[in-house]
Amino acid sequence: MNTQLARFNMVEQQIRPWSVLDLRVLGLLSQLERSQFVPAAFTSLAYSDTEIPLAHGEHMLAPRVDARLLQDLQLQPHESVLEIGTGSGYLTALLAQSCAQVLSLECHPDLVASAQQNLAQAGVRNVQVRHSTGVPTALPEGPFDALVLAARWPRCPRPYSTCSNPMAVCWPWWVTSP
Repeated sequence: MNTQLARFNMVEQQIRPWSVLDLRVLGLLSQLERSQFVPAAFTSLAYSDTEIPLAHGEHMLAPRVDARLLQDLQLQPHESVLEIGTGSGYLTALLAQSCAQVLSLECHPDLVASAQQNLAQAGVRNVQVRHSTGVPTALPEGPFDALVLAARWPRCPRPYSTCSNPMAVCWPWWVTSP
């Protein structure tokens, strides 16, 4: 597979049509090798407009959803992010390339190890991935400038809705089309 062409097509045919026009976001998605974060059985789908299964019933979001999230957050280089739900580490890497520091919490130890390995192979250094079960009652190392809930939540969990920096964003996992 020509991954450079696949990334180009992903950006031009999937992400731009979803009203993602921020050049910085488009650049990040054009450069980061999504295939490095995809389980080996699904490498051929790395740049497809689909969610990719991970262990424990988890999955990677479709690239267009990651792109909209990044665009809507409008992260600045000096900001810090708390992410709940690391998964493969792909969204974590995109967040890290958009800000100063990311702390990502994941409830499955094997996904923590896999994400740490994926991030290291991609050269992403400004991320801490930690194992955490459930919703921690206190924010570690807060306050954060943004909060990304990469897990299914009906609403922002109470500890985060009151403990984050007032400017933090509580992003629901689901996104609707433009």
